Order: sequence, then C-alpha cells, then structure tokens
Amino acid sequence: MDKIEPHKIYTTGETREFLKISKSTIKRWLKKGIIRANKIGGRYKILGSEILRLISPDLEEETRHVYRDLKEKTKKKIKNW
Repeated sequence: MDKIEPHKIYTTGETREFLKISKSTIKRWLKKGIIRANKIGGRYKILGSEILRLISPDLEEETRHVYRDLKEKTKKKIKNW
C-alpha cells in the first residue's frame, strides 16, 4: 500500500488496511469516536491526517505543543497593542 497522505480522503476499507484492523474494530472505533470521520452518502470518509494521528500519537502531541506556543505568543502580542 502507498504512503498515507494527510489531505487525502480514505474509505473505511482503506483505513482498515493501513491500521491492520478488522471490520468490527473499525466500526467500534468509529462509534466510540476513536477515529474521527465524516459520513457522506451513508459511508464514512476518513482523512489521512486522522489515520496518521492514530499511527503516531506523538506527532499529534507535538502539533498541540506548537499550537499552544503560537497561541501564547499571539495573546502576548495582542495584549501589547
């Protein structure tokens, strides 16, 4: 299988292949919100970035850290106006 592209949309079948999980597991994860997805035409569509988040949670935490730093810098800048 090809590499996962963050902005590409994947089906549940493609996602299952990437994650090496069963149909019942992906259904359960979708129902519990472990995998965030949009339902279009009665079928779930999953962004590549969501699959990457599941594969590498450290990457998501790093992104949060960068976002928090930027948010704090922005608050300080606005406060000084």
